[in-house]
Amino acid sequence: MLTLHHLETSRSQRVLWLLEELNLPYALQTYPRDAKTRLAPPALKRIHPLGLSPILCDRGLVIAESGAIIEYLAERYGAWAPPDMAYLDPPRGSPEHLQCRYWMHFAEGSLMNWMLLQLVFDSIAAKPLPLLLRPVVGPVLRGLRQQVHKQLIAPHMDAAMAYMNNHLAQQPWFAGEHLTMADFQMGFAVEAALARCANPADWPHLHAYRQRMQAREAYQRAIAKGGPVVMKL
Repeated sequence: MLTLHHLETSRSQRVLWLLEELNLPYALQTYPRDAKTRLAPPALKRIHPLGLSPILCDRGLVIAESGAIIEYLAERYGAWAPPDMAYLDPPRGSPEHLQCRYWMHFAEGSLMNWMLLQLVFDSIAAKPLPLLLRPVVGPVLRGLRQQVHKQLIAPHMDAAMAYMNNHLAQQPWFAGEHLTMADFQMGFAVEAALARCANPADWPHLHAYRQRMQAREAYQRAIAKGGPVVMKL
């Protein structure tokens, strides 16, 4: 049986949603984040040397990386998918196939790097400082965070948000008219980006996309089983 090793509030939600959409039997092993560090627990290293999530186990295989897992599930089980998942992996050579592959890589290659940098700086700012250090170190950290966000993170994130928003103004899903692998990879990114951006109302087509995604019964089941998508600071 398939087993998903799922870390709460993580990219693992992508795989959990896909498993629900494919209506596959699977076992779910959920891991809480460390209360202090917010990192994955050491127990995951017993499954994979890097100790990260998601990890999918299937017939003796141990597969890591959300994109690789999504592609594996599409190739291995896509033929038995429900009818509305028939375009999970679009036909080779089609425009939808090219778009699907592009957004699969965009999620981690172009978008998540900036989101992770933003999360790191926001996390630093949210942590309390020792009382004696607050008058000196506090203003320095706040100033550094503001400068990094203004000069580095915000321009890249604004450009990415506008790019995604404009793309989804033309079609309901990232690769076209149908749900594909790209949406499972990008869905988590859209959720996180809207949760972290300063002015969510600026991106109406991203909001509409998120609403379409959240309206799916399989998505709702994944949330019920795996918990919230976005980590609170």
